[in-house]
Amino acid sequence: MWNMNEIKTINYVRDYVYHVVFDNGIEGDVDFVDYLKGGPMFVPLADLDFFRKATVEGGTISWPNGADIAPERIYETLAATQTAVR
Repeated sequence: MWNMNEIKTINYVRDYVYHVVFDNGIEGDVDFVDYLKGGPMFVPLADLDFFRKATVEGGTISWPNGADIAPERIYETLAATQTAVR
């Protein structure tokens, strides 16, 4: 369950994948390819050079054009993956 956790760091891995670390230690690789279909704001992210310009802003991942993804969505993805591994 997401408890207002914030993303602390991101590291580019490959393609549309970043390694994401939350402030409570939950971490893992997240493939953002499905977000490219999320509307006009995400179209520029299809360019890998642009995609790689992501930063952590306000506790979530964001890009120079203002596109961002709610941290709770990313957290739920990672938490489900880590629960499945246990």
